[in-house]
Amino acid sequence: MNPDWINALIGGLMIGTATGILLLGNGRIAGVSDILGRLIARSKPSDWAERTLFIGGLLAVPFVYYAANSVPEITVTNSLPLLIAGGLAVGIGSRMGSGCTSGHGVCGNARLSKRSIIATLTFLTTGVLTVAALNFLT
Repeated sequence: MNPDWINALIGGLMIGTATGILLLGNGRIAGVSDILGRLIARSKPSDWAERTLFIGGLLAVPFVYYAANSVPEITVTNSLPLLIAGGLAVGIGSRMGSGCTSGHGVCGNARLSKRSIIATLTFLTTGVLTVAALNFLT
């Protein structure tokens, strides 16, 4: 099988190509939190099909990948309160930051948006500090 870096390279190229097509094709940024939020709110009914297909594709791809490749065993906590707290933290953070990693980290940084660069540095730093703290405490 391919080394991990090849899979990461292919995945990065696919994400970059998809976001480029979305931006050039209809002038929209591929911010997943915004796409999902507007789908749930049904703020623009004319975009419902596009948003549904986008989110559906995000949900389907791991199953397609799994069918074609072996994947490493992944361990996720079975603590329901911890999962709920983590989900809420991500949702609140993406709303407070006016976007998520796909909007800021991929699209915003590519456009050299100062807001996106600061947001990306903030969530990367927070992630590093969280992992360091968890490794220190366990």
